[in-house]
This record gives sequence, C-alpha cells and structure tokens, in this order.
Amino acid sequence: MKIGQYILSLDQGTTSSRAVLFDALGGIAGMGQREFTQIYPQPGYVEHDAVEILQTQLYAMRQAVHEAEITAEDIAAISITNQRETTVAWDSETGIPICNAIVWQCRRTAPECERLTAEGLEEYIHKTTGLIIDPYFSGTKMKWILDNVPKAKVLAKEHRLRFGTIDTWLIYSLTEGESYVTDVTNASRTMLFDIQKLDWDEKMLNVFGIPRDALPKVVDSSGIVGMCSETILGRKIPIAGIAGDQHAALFGQCCFDKGMAKNTYGTGCFVLMNTGDKPVFSDRGLITTIGWCVNGETTYALEGSAFNAGSAIKWLRDELKLIANPQEADLLAETVEDAGGAVFVPAFTGLGAPYWDMYARGCVVGITRGTTKAHFARAVLESIAYQVTDLMTAMRQDAGCEISGLRVDGGASVSDLMMQFQADLLRIPVDRPTMVETTAFGAASLAGLAVGVWKDLDELRALRRSERVFSPERAQYECEELYRGWKRAVGCAQGWVEKNSTSS
Repeated sequence: MKIGQYILSLDQGTTSSRAVLFDALGGIAGMGQREFTQIYPQPGYVEHDAVEILQTQLYAMRQAVHEAEITAEDIAAISITNQRETTVAWDSETGIPICNAIVWQCRRTAPECERLTAEGLEEYIHKTTGLIIDPYFSGTKMKWILDNVPKAKVLAKEHRLRFGTIDTWLIYSLTEGESYVTDVTNASRTMLFDIQKLDWDEKMLNVFGIPRDALPKVVDSSGIVGMCSETILGRKIPIAGIAGDQHAALFGQCCFDKGMAKNTYGTGCFVLMNTGDKPVFSDRGLITTIGWCVNGETTYALEGSAFNAGSAIKWLRDELKLIANPQEADLLAETVEDAGGAVFVPAFTGLGAPYWDMYARGCVVGITRGTTKAHFARAVLESIAYQVTDLMTAMRQDAGCEISGLRVDGGASVSDLMMQFQADLLRIPVDRPTMVETTAFGAASLAGLAVGVWKDLDELRALRRSERVFSPERAQYECEELYRGWKRAVGCAQGWVEKNSTSS
C-alpha cells in the first residue's frame, strides 16, 4: 500500500460513533466504535450530548488507526457521514454547546409543525426544500432552541450563535473552529435550504427567525473543506468528503445512474432512489432531496424514511429483555414458520413516509394465547420489511418507472430471513454487497475522489461485489395477503396520541 492511500471515514450514527479505515482497493484496514448515551427527558423527546458524541468519535478514530497499525502519514483524507437532522447549538467563542443536541427522532416540535401547516406553508416548503412539514427536520429544532434556551437569543444578538447538524459540529471541532461548513446533503434536510438554488432560503429563515450568520457555509459533498488538527492523530489531515448517512450509502452502493435504489436498515429504514440531475417531487409523501454534489454537478434523489427499524430490535433487547443480542432475534424468528398472525407496528416516534403521522404510536395486533416470543421476534423483523415495501411502492409510483432491484446495507441487512421476506414482498431481487459498510465507504469515496485516491466513478463501480442476491420465493398471493394485514395494523396505530396531549 502506498503512503497516503488510506481514507479514514467517520460514521457518526444515532447510537454509536464509528470510524472505518479503507484502503485504495475499498478494503477495511481498521475499525473503531463506541456507543454513547441516549437521553429521553420526557415522552417523545430524544437528545444527545454533543460533547460525548465528539469524544466517542475521537476514540473511534484512534482505535481504527491503531487496529490498522498505520500512522497519520498514511491517511490521505478524512470523510464524515452522519445521522442527519440532529441539531447542535453552540457558542462560537467557546466552542461549547449551549444545550443537548435535539435528535432527528425527537417529536417535541409537533406544535410548531401544526403552526406551519395552519399558515399554509406546506406547498412552499415542499417545492422549495423538497421536504414535508414534520418534526423530523432541523429547522423546527433550531427554532425550538431559540425559543426555549435563553442563551441562544443572547448569542444570536451577539452574532456568536452557531447551529449545525452533526457533520458541521464534528468539522468545527476537528478543525478547532477553523471550518464552519455543511454539505448540500445535510443542508437539504433542514427545511431552510432551496434545493434548486443551492442556498439558504430567505423566506424560511424569516419564518423560523433564524439568523443567516448562525448557519454554516454550504459546500459540495466532495472537496477539501478544512484540516483536521494535528492534535487529533499527530498531523494535519484534509477533511475532503461529507454526506448525510443515507446519501453516503446511496453513493457507496454505486447507485450512480438514474433509477437505481438502495435501502439502509439502520436505526431507521431509508430508501433512496437516484432521480438524476433534476428533482422529482412526490405526490405520495416522499421527500425530494439532494443525493450529492461532486465537481459542481448536483444529483437528486427521492427518499422515503421509516423512523424505527433496527431500533425495534434494540427495543427487544434493552427494554423487553427478550433477546441478549440482535442476532438472537434472527435465531428466534427462524424457529417458527411465520409470525402466527401477529403484526407489529414500530411507530415509537410516529410514522414516516408515506403516512407522516406524528401522532401514531407503536402497537401489536393479532396476538393469541399461542403467541410466543419467537413469533414476536419474527413480527418485529417482518415489520421492518413491511415498512420498506410501503416506501418502495410509493417510490415506484412517483418515479413513474419500475425499479429492477434493491441494493441493501446497514446492520439489520445481515438477516437472511428478513432479506428473503423483503424480496418476497417486493417481487424484485434484493442485492446485499460483500462489504456492508457502504455508508462509511460512500463518504470515503467522496473524499477519495477529492484527493485522487480514486479517479472516477467507474473505478468505484469496479470495487463493489455482491455477497448474495435474494430472489422472490413465496407465492405472490400469500405476500399480498400478509401486506393487507400490515396495512390494517398501521390503521390501528395511526392517530393514537390526541393533539395537544402531554403524553406525546
């Protein structure tokens, strides 16, 4: 391996901070990971400690480099991919956050979303930002901080307030305040960004009362944006690739052509389809977003999000104590032929696309005296595949074209049972790559292109290998009957929390 031919990819997720070191052949040379605290101040609220996120990310970086037995001299660039929409606010003079980060899953801004809807802003927001009105996105979180954290207004008046998604916070910290930037993919998730003009939208800034100088400069996804301080790994290293986690996964799966789609089975489920150089606006609750921007050329995507996927498996482990580890869910589920009529809807924090019901909550229907924990485990796994089917069905209709296959990644994609069930429901091949770290690799690819580790997209395509392709096996009529049961169960979960209820 030549000197300076490794890319250190920081994969900052919802439950852990990770770092993956890739070589020039796309192989993994080293990894590091550390979980961090999930903070739930009250029902519907989800927070993270941004300082803890930074500390765990630094630990993961050093662990990956140590495992690979290389030095900082061998690293050509650092890339960052991150949990999106999670919002940090800090003081530009001290670099210290003024409150906990508000996580993408948090529903506290539902009343603000009702206000936006009542003011008739739905169409403007959709056509300008590509988004729908939902607490999921960052803009309402920023307004909540301005309205509820007294120090925020003081800092705003003094031009010291800084807002950022996790990529911005990490880059600001790694460069010791030298670089205050975000890329187009993360900017497109704020409800403040015009995805066609590629700039912060003045009207939306005014709607939320957010000063422009409290927002970072928006840059391409690929390109050097700053230098990681030598105090971190021993020498200054360029930070050269940034993308929100789902955009990075789309790029890492080599979905470079219009019509190609991927799904990431992470904490949530996220289906993205490349729509080319023009945005496609959905009539079915999907999001229009920016896939990436490389060499000044913007690629757009349609996206559907299900908020709870892998988090449902974690719930089985941590809250219900039904399993000791995620793999046990698969082993349990394989001991039964089906879910025994049980259907689980994991609407812990509402339902995402295509329902967008912030007042939905989780439910289990169809249980009998004969329902066992194995049936329950299988119902949880099946619920993830059902949600992806909802998203893919809407995407096919909006895009006006058939999707010939689905490329998959993320922690839960290792489940053969779930991937087979997914292929059965969708009636298309489900392609799982040999190297499932596609999110981290996508970000690494963006950085590698910027510093010359890889010369073009064709070179990246040649690195991807399929580990297994799942083809439909179950009879279509059986799958259609099961899917009808899912839709009935969703109906039970919808609108569960009454508006203005304190239990939301």
